[in-house]
Amino acid sequence: MKLERYSSRKDLYARAVDIIGNAKNYGATTFGLATGGTMEPLYSIICESNVDFSNCISFNLDEYVGLSANHEQSYTNYMDKYLFRHKPFKETYLPNGLADNPKEEALRYESLLQHNPIDFQLLGIGQNGHIGFNEPGTPFDSLTHLVTLEQSTRQANARFFDSIDEVPTQAITMGIQSIMRAKCILLIAVGEAKRDVLQRVLDSEYTEDIPASVLTKHPNVMILTDLQE
Repeated sequence: MKLERYSSRKDLYARAVDIIGNAKNYGATTFGLATGGTMEPLYSIICESNVDFSNCISFNLDEYVGLSANHEQSYTNYMDKYLFRHKPFKETYLPNGLADNPKEEALRYESLLQHNPIDFQLLGIGQNGHIGFNEPGTPFDSLTHLVTLEQSTRQANARFFDSIDEVPTQAITMGIQSIMRAKCILLIAVGEAKRDVLQRVLDSEYTEDIPASVLTKHPNVMILTDLQE
């Protein structure tokens, strides 16, 4: 696990774009993508860069259950707004949030992932240590699955909705094992609210109570943060 600290978020995100561009230059064609406030500045810079994803495919970490693809707060809409319409990929995949059977949809998505190994996985980290929507207590050997979101996660995402009552209670997410199959992982952690959980990961705690702690067992992880020691 490699760690780089930046006093400037502009420099941090520029470095992240360089890492992604270099991964593509060295042959990465399948990218695991993330959403959320942490990723918006990154995608903005990517859209202004010369990185070309036209021969690449992408798989997003997760999608809310119950939201249509064109819902303002769906992750499908998020990705189109912040990345895909500006930097098109050959193919893009997200779970179907309106699938009749979310558990079957999770199995379908996992099958796609296993047939298209991810070269480069982008991650954020939740204040409770979640990666994707894998909440504390998720088994490290979990595959793509239906998850009930913790109240703290819904509260953190409520700022994107008119009220917390509108935040979905479930999502389909890549499992922890699904994430760990990626050849290379880039984790971005910004903001004081992430200090405690990031430090616990850096201290090499290895516990399902902190899903991100599994990354200490991956052979190729880079962490970028604006948090200073």
